[in-house]
Amino acid sequence: QVQLVESGGGSVQAGGSLRLTCAVSGRTFSHYTMAWFRQVPGKERKFVAVSTWNGDHTIYADSVKGRFTLSRDTAENTVDQQMNSLKHDDTAVYSCAARSGFAPASTQKSEYDLWGRGTQVTIST
Repeated sequence: QVQLVESGGGSVQAGGSLRLTCAVSGRTFSHYTMAWFRQVPGKERKFVAVSTWNGDHTIYADSVKGRFTLSRDTAENTVDQQMNSLKHDDTAVYSCAARSGFAPASTQKSEYDLWGRGTQVTIST
């Protein structure tokens, strides 16, 4: 059974950086399109970034473009999200998600069939 486990969350001041990691168990990591979403209490989960199964196509939400970078490590079965120039509005629970079967990139949370439990990111002003 495939599982997603996030790590790397924490608290930093505005302008700082954090690196989130999503570790994927199982032997078919290379088949998965991987994404990050985030959610604040009382609001809908929102798309942050996605990378296709082969790494050829990456999409970022406008709110994080130029500040966040997604990277995949097939050998380690991980997908990282480097987050720089963090803002207070980036505060949220960040969750990684996966689409199986060589799926194309999607910004829609309903398209993802596997989810991690999330990691808290808090940005102080």
